[in-house]
Amino acid sequence: MSAPGPLVLGIALFFGRSSTQLADFIRRSTELVAIIISWMIYKNIKRSEDISDLEKSKLEKIANMSIGVTLCLSGATILFVTILSKNSEKGNVIPGLIIAILGVIVNSMFWLRYKKLFKGENNSIYKMQGKLYGAKSLVDCCVAVALLAIVIQPNSIITYFIDIFGSIVVSVYLLWSGISTLTKPHSSIVLKG
Repeated sequence: MSAPGPLVLGIALFFGRSSTQLADFIRRSTELVAIIISWMIYKNIKRSEDISDLEKSKLEKIANMSIGVTLCLSGATILFVTILSKNSEKGNVIPGLIIAILGVIVNSMFWLRYKKLFKGENNSIYKMQGKLYGAKSLVDCCVAVALLAIVIQPNSIITYFIDIFGSIVVSVYLLWSGISTLTKPHSSIVLKG
């Protein structure tokens, strides 16, 4: 479900020049890569009946690391784009706003789903996916608020600061989440057949 997000936002960047919208495009692209990697590893573990617990643990660690790196890259990208952005004219950000609102809805549903799956199966991939979707939901909320402010008051100084403040808050949160994911020891959890 995340696949069209980067494409639609990439097209939307031709019409809107918001730093938040550009950062969201980069974030969605890197997150899509992490989701695909995690899904491939999960499917590989579930399919392999003769895989050892050590191999499962190594594959789970790769999935966890990819999510941690993705969170860090997303946070750093948003901070970098925010600091370098000097464009006060934002253009049409409505396509980005629609994607952000849909992102809040869909990512919140996946966040709750993975939290429930983790409680039922105690799988570290479910835990990390839940963490990723929780972060994505928060980012989409901040992006939606910033882009809505641009739609309502495109030339307001308050909108300019909302865009910067929201981007910095999201960036710091994503960096913190990514670093904590990368530095916390992950217990080896054997997937149930």
